[in-house]
Amino acid sequence: MRKLMVTLLLSGLAMAASANVEEKFKASCTFCHSTGAAGAPKVGDKAAWAPRLEKGMETLLKNSKSGIGGMPPMGMCNTCTDEDFKALIEYMSK
Repeated sequence: MRKLMVTLLLSGLAMAASANVEEKFKASCTFCHSTGAAGAPKVGDKAAWAPRLEKGMETLLKNSKSGIGGMPPMGMCNTCTDEDFKALIEYMSK
């Protein structure tokens, strides 16, 4: 019974985290990453994300925070933490 409760709790936390990432994406990333505006790699476009992912998460995080190409610093998410950016990158690149 205890194992079931822990599993349900962790499942609920994962769903909440997933919803939070999706909300942040819709509030700040969707403008460019849904359409490819300004050269942004589209959500789920594995071919466009592959060369970026090869650079590593730390480089992607740095670029998200400082801006790159047509992407402004903080990518229109001024409240995002490093963990938020990492979750958003993972969300968009899969």
